[in-house]
Amino acid sequence: MRGLFITFEGPDASGKTTQIDILKKRLENSGMDPLVTREPGGTFVGEKIREILLDKNNAGITPVAEMLLYAASRAQHVSEVIKPALESGRTVISDRFYDSSEAYQGYGRGLGKMVWRVNEPAVDGIWPDLTIMLMADPDDVKGRRADSEKDRMDSESLAFQQRVKKGFEAVAERDSDRILRIDAGKSIEEIADEIAAAVERLAGRKI
Repeated sequence: MRGLFITFEGPDASGKTTQIDILKKRLENSGMDPLVTREPGGTFVGEKIREILLDKNNAGITPVAEMLLYAASRAQHVSEVIKPALESGRTVISDRFYDSSEAYQGYGRGLGKMVWRVNEPAVDGIWPDLTIMLMADPDDVKGRRADSEKDRMDSESLAFQQRVKKGFEAVAERDSDRILRIDAGKSIEEIADEIAAAVERLAGRKI
């Protein structure tokens, strides 16, 4: 039986990593064997692409080149990691997936529908069963990382980050059956419990 595919989305510094760790431990404690992965990255090739995309010295990457690099990492990720794990029955938790491309490149970079045309072959028919979208205002989270810790995408202008946020909001409204939108300003415990309840409904078991 195909495993569950759960993705985490949202603006940078919205708390995704913390919540992924909590969900992973809850699933493990319930006897499951979740696979946690990330985008860009998740494979040897993908991690090399990640280095290029997030290096602040690569400020000259064009919007189209950026979109293609993310799609290339995703194609490798789906083929090498996500699809085989799901087919083996494992639950896969990914820190970002296609929704991020729509928000960052579609809305943030203004590439619109071109993003899906490029990513359709990359996702290869694989789609999340549940997406947890942690929403935070860029103004509220901009100080969570020191400048020295920020990568190329973190370092983008506030105007860009606001466009990305609008992109995530649009995606969440359009795909509300799949996406659970959560205010990232809630406590860690409140968010974790809300996520667990959604996963329990999807999995049909207590975690």
